[in-house]
Amino acid sequence: MSERLLLLVEDNEVNRDMLVRRLERAGHRVSTAGDGEAALQKMRALQPAVVLMDMNLPVKDGWSACEEAARDASIKHIPIIALTAHAMAEDKHRALEAGCCDYATKPVNFPELLEKIATCLNASR
Repeated sequence: MSERLLLLVEDNEVNRDMLVRRLERAGHRVSTAGDGEAALQKMRALQPAVVLMDMNLPVKDGWSACEEAARDASIKHIPIIALTAHAMAEDKHRALEAGCCDYATKPVNFPELLEKIATCLNASR
């Protein structure tokens, strides 16, 4: 597992570019994927320390990708933080049920997201 490599799964190019720049400034290395299927492939190949997963994605949505990751012995240990515009309590519950370790709403509160990433990194050590 790459200690500081994050995988950002986001299909919106503007959101992806903004988050990559901010995460890199915060000291993280970042790889990206634009859909859930590509995310699973990169998770298997790169073994990132944490995945930031948009839940509304093309090809395979984030919900399905998280559920599949949770069933895959080669990647189920990788913490996934759900990123979604859905801010209802049941959405958080659904993300946790799908296999996410945490949940962040959009627009992203960046300091809060960094705290969630740090918590995941510390928990996986």
